[in-house]
Amino acid sequence: MSRVRWLSDGWGRRAALAFAVLLVLSAAGTARLEAAARMVPQSLAELAQKLSPAVVNISTSQTLPGGAGADDEGIPDEGAPFEGQPGIPALPGRPEKVQSLGSGFVIDPAGIIVTNNHVIEGADRIDVTFSDGTTLPAKVRGRDEKTDIAVLKVEAKRPLTYVTFGDSRKLRVGDWVVAIGNPFGLGGSVTTGIVSALNRDIHAGNYDDFIQTDAAINRGNSGGPLFSLGGEVIGMNTAIISPSGESVGIGFATPSSTIAPIVDQILRYGQIRRGWIGVRIQSVSPEIAATLGLADAHGALVAGVTPGGPAAAAGIETGDLVTAFDGQDIREMRDLPRIVAETEIGKQATIVVMRAGKEMRLKIRVAKLVEADEAAVAQKIAPPPAQEKVQILGLDLLAATPDVRARFKLDAGTGGAVVAGVKPSSAAEGKGVKPGDVIVEAGQTPVKGPQDVVAAVNDAKKAGRKSVLLRLLSGGSSRFAAVPVD
Repeated sequence: MSRVRWLSDGWGRRAALAFAVLLVLSAAGTARLEAAARMVPQSLAELAQKLSPAVVNISTSQTLPGGAGADDEGIPDEGAPFEGQPGIPALPGRPEKVQSLGSGFVIDPAGIIVTNNHVIEGADRIDVTFSDGTTLPAKVRGRDEKTDIAVLKVEAKRPLTYVTFGDSRKLRVGDWVVAIGNPFGLGGSVTTGIVSALNRDIHAGNYDDFIQTDAAINRGNSGGPLFSLGGEVIGMNTAIISPSGESVGIGFATPSSTIAPIVDQILRYGQIRRGWIGVRIQSVSPEIAATLGLADAHGALVAGVTPGGPAAAAGIETGDLVTAFDGQDIREMRDLPRIVAETEIGKQATIVVMRAGKEMRLKIRVAKLVEADEAAVAQKIAPPPAQEKVQILGLDLLAATPDVRARFKLDAGTGGAVVAGVKPSSAAEGKGVKPGDVIVEAGQTPVKGPQDVVAAVNDAKKAGRKSVLLRLLSGGSSRFAAVPVD
């Protein structure tokens, strides 16, 4: 007789039913896994065979003054980390011919090639080698140092195999990607991985928005394409992070959403046309967010408005918090300059700002960026009546009298509360406040003298806020600092 018994017939039936349900669920889960597996090809051979002819090796040479082109290890300095090939250390006083290798990809059968600017920067000669061994000289059609993008042109006797841009904005973390390039001079190398992260800021410039991938990228891969499994270019391999200089699985690619508009402008206009609205901005720290009554730190805080610029004409004010521009959310400070730069010149866009706790939607016409427009313009405030020194927030504050302005070398029209001293190890010192700074706003209220700062601090304490938001003029530039009131 069996020793295994059901406690009851009813229990046995329920158990059997439950077991059957588990089998069904298991089968459904297995089917989903098998379906997901079918989405990733077992081999990338066909994809690599199709795409590789459009990927090229780029070699450059330039003559530099003796010792200028090599470091202590004889590695050429191309202006970007992890690129170039070992050269021969230059002898003092003798010119040196430096050679370097990189990658690129054809985007037009007529011979238009895209690569990184740092791959060809300063080159006396640029040669492009194709997968069939053909080598052609290339000329620079245009380049953009700020996004590290360059466009080359070769004269071929036949139409070239080319690739097209995909939409990097549709990428998700975990999507499969394929990199093809010229690492260490080994052309036609194919590596694969996934998108590890999006929107990375590696402090390469004002328009950082990199794709992070674990596809192996090494020296010489710069300028090479990063493909989706659909065979579209969704990025251009640009840099890696590595203590050794070799791949450790953290690579960065410029997204196609950045590359495509830049390339289009170079081909259409021969130059870069970036949008500009005339604001100086800064990040929103958790302390600043608290003083503004925000649940979390987000947006771009306007630290200054250029007189006569598009933002001034639209009614944007210093202290406004920009949360959206032209239908796109501004999550971080760096989002705004990138989105504005990509906006069509002359377009009337909608900018969403928070002012005194209220959301405002303003219309703004995007102008063309001129390098001189990026210079900071400090706001001038009429001088207030003389006041005595006030000590608050670990600061010694003075009225902006003629003597005080002369003492701290301030402009004649400067007004507000002048910082004459900062208590060592105070919170204000930790926020970067220093003698000679001028407080022109406290608690988003204009400051005519030290007593206005005292009033703002008292108001903050009464409202239960832990910090007071100060706007300071420092060296001709405006910035915000959230200083604790306790």
